[in-house]
Amino acid sequence: MFDKLQTIETRYDELMGLLSDGAVQSDPNRYRTHSKALSEIQPIVERFRDYKTVESEIAETRELAGGSDAELRELAEQELAELEARREDLLAEIRVLMVPKDPNDEKNVVLEIRAGTGGDEAGLFAGDLFRMYSRFAEGQRWKVEVLSINESGVGAIKEVVALIEGARVYSRLKYESGVHRVQRVPATEASGRIHTSTATVAVLPEAEEVDIAIDAKDLRIDTFCSSGPGGQSVNTTYSAVRITHLPTGLVVSQQDEKSQIKNKAKAMKVLRSRLYEMEMQRQHDEIAQDRKSQVGTGERSEKIRTYNFPQNRVTDHRIGFTTHRLTEMLDGDLAEMSETLTTHYRAEALKDAEAVPGSA
Repeated sequence: MFDKLQTIETRYDELMGLLSDGAVQSDPNRYRTHSKALSEIQPIVERFRDYKTVESEIAETRELAGGSDAELRELAEQELAELEARREDLLAEIRVLMVPKDPNDEKNVVLEIRAGTGGDEAGLFAGDLFRMYSRFAEGQRWKVEVLSINESGVGAIKEVVALIEGARVYSRLKYESGVHRVQRVPATEASGRIHTSTATVAVLPEAEEVDIAIDAKDLRIDTFCSSGPGGQSVNTTYSAVRITHLPTGLVVSQQDEKSQIKNKAKAMKVLRSRLYEMEMQRQHDEIAQDRKSQVGTGERSEKIRTYNFPQNRVTDHRIGFTTHRLTEMLDGDLAEMSETLTTHYRAEALKDAEAVPGSA
């Protein structure tokens, strides 16, 4: 680990030199690239330098602790204990910082929620989940843009696709992907019997053109008349767009906008994110063939979380975490769940990194 830290510190010094170079400063793209690289390793270098300073102080203090002056020796021994504790804290911080970062953490996300089993109640639950994430986004000062929505009644949603933009959105929402289960008495249930319904949530990192290159010849683009509310333009202009990605068979439709150009742009945004997610999954599957576990991922075929209304309880089955704050969570207070999941998977990533030969 220390050889790696020394290499990172050398790279840090190189980047500092580059950023002070006039040629780099006059090139916005190079300056931005080097600045980003510097910011990513700066916390590690700062902690490593703090660690080296403490190590030097420990060596000096040990000399004093071995002297003949009893009073000075006692003081030195007390200081030595504090310095050694500080060194251990710094080592722990460095190990966490050395865990490879998810390159998608800074990205915006495309959020997709679909009603699962349970009929109308599943649609109502899907609506509850979308409201929960929208409220959470509002509290984080993120922007939510609905790309498409298929409603099936007051508060019920068959499917909704939304773009959420803001600071580190994916890092906070990436563990929400999976099947969510609700247990409650529907308003239409006269006998008071508890029903179980599900909804699926997919959190896709927004993919830019630089992330996924899409060849125009791989696309079939169809236009058709919009349906549903929309005024005079409905069923009179071919503003709705359906894009089929021929190699994968993925189909994305968009008709919310009156402009065909805007609908095409939104559809391409969703298609690009879905293709990016497919590529990420392919890479994860390849890794899984050689390793028994994947850190920070959950199988979407499994129910990841249960919302039990009679007990006001929410349980995340992946980490065995339970909270009796269901009402607050559905009102957008996801902080506790998000932080608990992040802490768990960060610890798993740290154990996984330390298990790799040569990582330490």
